[in-house]
Amino acid sequence: MRVLAVLAALSFGATSALAAEEPSGCDKFKWPIERERAALTAPDRATLASGSEQAALPSAAVKLALAASSDAKLPTPPERAPKDGSFAGFTRIKSAKAGLYTISLSTGAWIDVVQDGHVLKPVAFSGATDCDGIRKTVKYELSAQPFVLQISGAKENSVSIAILPGQ
Repeated sequence: MRVLAVLAALSFGATSALAAEEPSGCDKFKWPIERERAALTAPDRATLASGSEQAALPSAAVKLALAASSDAKLPTPPERAPKDGSFAGFTRIKSAKAGLYTISLSTGAWIDVVQDGHVLKPVAFSGATDCDGIRKTVKYELSAQPFVLQISGAKENSVSIAILPGQ
């Protein structure tokens, strides 16, 4: 009986710690997200197939179709191993101007940006639960070279993505 009580207390503590790490609400992002949220919820988002190639950065948010992680054929292994039953996908962007960009997702997933054979480290990250249309936004410094945007660990088979110049 004592063992069960200890396990229950430990479980509650772990759950509370996880909840504490995940802020809730649109006002909990580290910077304003109105522009990204508007892009991600726009009704006219084009759908891209995983593995597709874009000549340039999309001018509006897009919806990327994802496949089961085991079938996604990501060009580079993700920095974080995806959980069983999750979805993944990628798109190649052939041309972008150098600069700071925010990459925002409508739902929780892992983002990897691969440029010149290297996974880029984010400049900044912000995320929150319970904000309709946006779950996370990550800032990357891109050079004027092609890059691959990989999404992994998604719970759904598609994700809306906005790649916007930094402000």
